[in-house]
Amino acid sequence: MNCGALLTAAALRREALVLAFFATVTGHAVAGDLLEMLKPDRVFAQAGTGESTHMFVAGLRYDWGWRRPLGNGVLTGYWEGSFGRWNSDLPNGTNASAWVTQLGVTPVLRWNASRAPDAWFVEGGIGANVLLPVYRSSDKQFSTAFNFGDHIAAGRALDAEGRHELSLRVQHFSNGGIKHPNPGENFLQLRYSWRWGN
Repeated sequence: MNCGALLTAAALRREALVLAFFATVTGHAVAGDLLEMLKPDRVFAQAGTGESTHMFVAGLRYDWGWRRPLGNGVLTGYWEGSFGRWNSDLPNGTNASAWVTQLGVTPVLRWNASRAPDAWFVEGGIGANVLLPVYRSSDKQFSTAFNFGDHIAAGRALDAEGRHELSLRVQHFSNGGIKHPNPGENFLQLRYSWRWGN
């Protein structure tokens, strides 16, 4: 093997190491940016009851980057991702129950009564949900797995910094008339949320 071939092989290895180093550094930076982007602003847990169904839901909230003065308060918004479980009695008259899994995404508008972090708020949203298997109870049967979920809520922060919130919500699920039957289901819910991180 001659000297020129050794130098060329060494140069190629050095360039490969430099490229691998930069790929690793930028890969970690991209992965770090992605993790930071996916970090929620708040997490929540809620429980609710319907006419013949109980639900338990957990989820993530991603605040929108804008605030608009409105009256004496502030209008804001956020995206919500939710995972829930519904439990209802089966229609066959036995004491058996059925569990339904709910996955949802909802844009929400919120009006805070003042600019203080511990102000009262009202909010509303309409989102898309998938219920698997298709929901049925002792007195209702949905015809589609896809359903809209719309809600209104009122609540307040539990501390001066706004880290913890409690809200009372009314939520309605139905397919919006896409297919029949479409009996819908209504829930009264209590939600607790807390700021993620600091």
